[in-house]
Formats: sequence, structure tokens, C-alpha cells
Amino acid sequence: MQRSTIIVAGGSGKRLGGPVPKQFQPVNGRPILMWTIEAFHEYDEAMPIIVVLPEEHFDIWKALCMGHRFFIHHQVVAGGEQRYHSVKAGLDKVEGDGLVAVHDGVRPVITKDLIWRCFDGAHVHGAAIPVVPVVPSIRETTAEGSRALDRSRLLAVQTPQCFHVDLLRQAFELPYDPAFTDEASMVERMGVKVHLVEGEENNIKVTTALDLQIAAALL
Repeated sequence: MQRSTIIVAGGSGKRLGGPVPKQFQPVNGRPILMWTIEAFHEYDEAMPIIVVLPEEHFDIWKALCMGHRFFIHHQVVAGGEQRYHSVKAGLDKVEGDGLVAVHDGVRPVITKDLIWRCFDGAHVHGAAIPVVPVVPSIRETTAEGSRALDRSRLLAVQTPQCFHVDLLRQAFELPYDPAFTDEASMVERMGVKVHLVEGEENNIKVTTALDLQIAAALL
């Protein structure tokens, strides 16, 4: 089936700090976002890649691409206020049907095997997301204080989240709801079961300065 990828890179990086948004922070000599795009390009060189950025970051990204001689073809579109609006803007640029992946621009340590598992899961089941076990002990706050949760029943969700294109388009016909934390939650709102595939511990989302160091070591 035809495949496309939407890479969402709209974060401001306040927790990471630095002079530029986190997707532009350098890792091993070039911006995080370039590593992420390259990973999907290496998986399938013919696959369309759509990068969603805040419009005010377009000139920064263009200058970075020229400065680093980064010439992997990708389409850049303007994002919106929330992730929902940004992914919808990217989805509007996906042509035809087939499969589409939605991936965080600051998850640069993504392998071909994981991308394949997610696309394959979506091909068979319609919707597939990667998950990993929750390792730390977890507590839930309550009116009385807090209580321990059974972490063996909890999973941490990663990206890429993959879907049949027509299914994701239907999901985006739903009105925006703050409860939509990701695309899987939207699809589930329609009554569609989301298939879980094995994620990877190294598929970290760069949020803090320590994450940046870990990503550099992994890459």
C-alpha cells in the first residue's frame, strides 16, 4: 500500500532550553529534526514526508537545511495551536489513500524495524501504535492523598502511530476535544480498536537536556 509520513515538529522546547526550539537543537552536529526525517527516508526513499512546523519557524528551518546541505525532499506545512490542528494540516497534504504514519519530530532514534512494525500493524488492523512497558512505580493522586497503580497493566505510548488514511480522515471530522492527546485516542472515539505493537526503549522523545545527551549517544 502507498505510505506517507507526517512529522510533527511544533514544540517550543521550554523545558529543554537553548536559543532555538528543541526540534532545531543540534545532536552530533545537526538538528534533531534532520535525524528524524532521515530515518523515515532511509526506510522508504520514495515515501512522501510532510513536516509540520510553526509558520514563524519556516525561515529558520530553510536556513538550517541550506547550512547543513540537507537535501532530503520533504514538504513543509504550517501547524496549528494544538497537536490536533497540526496533524490535521499535515493530513490535508496526504494524497490518495493507503497508510499514513504520524511521528514526533523529536524522536530521532527510530529504527526501520519499528517503522515497519507500525505500518504492518496498520495495514492489517487499520490502526497501530507502538508501546513499551512502564518501568517506574506509578501513583495516582486521589482526594484522600494517593494510591499505587498496578504498573503491569500500564503501557507508555510512542510514535509513529500508523493508520489507514481514510480512517484517520474520518477521525479528524470529529470536533476538537482536549481529551485527544494523540491520534489513537481520536480513532478510539469512533469505536475502532487500536492494535498495539512492540515499541523500543531507545525511541525516546527529546524533552530535557539529559534526553539530548542520551539521543546523541544512541545516534
